[in-house]
Amino acid sequence: MIKKLSLSLVFTFIALSAFSQTIVSTSPENKNVVLEEYTGIHCVWCPAGHAIAKSIQDNNPDDVSIINIHVGGFANPSAGEPDFRTPFGTAIAGAAGVSFYPSGSINRHVFSGGSSAMGRDQWTSRANQTLGEDSYVNLGVESSIDVSNNELTVHVEAYYTGNSPESTNKLNIALLQNNTLGTQTGGDMGDQYNHMHRLVWLVTGQWGVEISPTTTGTFIDETYTYTIPADYNDVPADIAEMEIVAFLSETNQEVPTGNRAFPTYTGFANGNDAYARYVENIAPQCGFDFAPSVNIQNFGSDDLTSLDITYSVNGGAEQSYTWNGLLTPLQNESVELPEISYTNQDVNTVNISIENDDNNANNTTSANFDNAIITTSIVNMILNTDNFGSQCTWDITNSAGTIVYSGGPYENNQNIQETFELPIECYSFNLYDSAGNGGGSVVVYDSQSNVILSSPGNYDEEISAYFTTNGILGTNDNVFNNLVIYPNPATSILNIDNAENSTIEVYDLLGRVILSRTNISLKEQLNVSSLNSGTYLIRITNDNKVVTDKFIINR
Repeated sequence: MIKKLSLSLVFTFIALSAFSQTIVSTSPENKNVVLEEYTGIHCVWCPAGHAIAKSIQDNNPDDVSIINIHVGGFANPSAGEPDFRTPFGTAIAGAAGVSFYPSGSINRHVFSGGSSAMGRDQWTSRANQTLGEDSYVNLGVESSIDVSNNELTVHVEAYYTGNSPESTNKLNIALLQNNTLGTQTGGDMGDQYNHMHRLVWLVTGQWGVEISPTTTGTFIDETYTYTIPADYNDVPADIAEMEIVAFLSETNQEVPTGNRAFPTYTGFANGNDAYARYVENIAPQCGFDFAPSVNIQNFGSDDLTSLDITYSVNGGAEQSYTWNGLLTPLQNESVELPEISYTNQDVNTVNISIENDDNNANNTTSANFDNAIITTSIVNMILNTDNFGSQCTWDITNSAGTIVYSGGPYENNQNIQETFELPIECYSFNLYDSAGNGGGSVVVYDSQSNVILSSPGNYDEEISAYFTTNGILGTNDNVFNNLVIYPNPATSILNIDNAENSTIEVYDLLGRVILSRTNISLKEQLNVSSLNSGTYLIRITNDNKVVTDKFIINR
């Protein structure tokens, strides 16, 4: 529910000087553009429309507002998908005459035919046409959000430099949310598409609130409050990503002008409060140096310009890094930290803390990550390029960073199949797209059908996966009768039964031999007390018989 804080204050031009007008111009201006884009998460060509709308706004950042309205069949979510629809979209799209997606209205004006909705190929020219037209009213808007209770306050001022053809106009205030990751067909990003300018609520209702008079010299001053809920259709409401678009309409359609604003924030409990939100997802690792990333948010009222960050893995030696930049209140940024060394364990933990401030309760975060998958030494790749095969390349690197296999660029819409034989080592398979928007599908798997990497193509610039080969070229079932390796996890002694006269080799996950024994007895005890806690490979050979298994040292 909205709350109107004050009635309209209406003044003639003569009396205007007595009022403390602050955010609207009294000089005649051209129209600003309000582009309402009708879209949906299953609309293949809607990302192309988003790009066109963004280009229009980028070229006219102070004069163009975008409202993305998720509506129609393409907006219906499947199980597990976000629901971006609103109670308002169907009526707006119906009044605009939407019959295809994506389509859009420029200032709800009918340029030709009987509806304001038109194809994306017309948006740029119609927006430029509108920007060149005189407006009889100017509109200013500002807003703030109290972070202690999520209360939004919107202040709007209008000044009429001419007469409206309607005796009353309607004031509309749209609440939008930016940077929401979610499903988008055709976006080449799967469920990580970045949705912008997404309508979540109309603060002034379906068709706005009436204002009058609308004659030359009229000044309108309105303030509204609205409490932002925790979510809309179970999609979290992120107050740090909100945007306000205000616009006037003559009836429910013709829009003479509009404007937009990003909220300022009040109600912070502390001035200096950096928040370590989370550690970015860490892919399974092989045990060599890697660079974790932590998301930092400024949850204080003061700007954040510098921050000391301390981090470690598995309780090992701490490493420090000083971030410098600018985060205004509620802004966040993911900070990639320098690479850190660690001793690999079966489950690894990275711990990150930031320097003391006014609120130390949110200064630490952590995340677990696994060891790389253990595979056979025969690895297969099936790669299908898209319509831009020349953008696609890949390589396989070992633990030293040396490229052992590579391929691409390719022709368009090609099916590429490769097979690699890889000695015991830790490897990284890396797939690249030079355009930065992903490409065709890929699956990488070993001779026992263990999947190393699978992607439909939504990997932006690069996708990688680590894996460790075990030296087996194929299946190794039943090569030793009654072979038993125990206990697992082990502490000091590893028992091996029924592998008489065999050779034992123990590898770390980088493929280095760290223990070996030949001509072992029927019941062998292998002393592993010198090994650090972690995961290892054991390889047992006898003539042409080979078995490789994983065991864990856990102390």
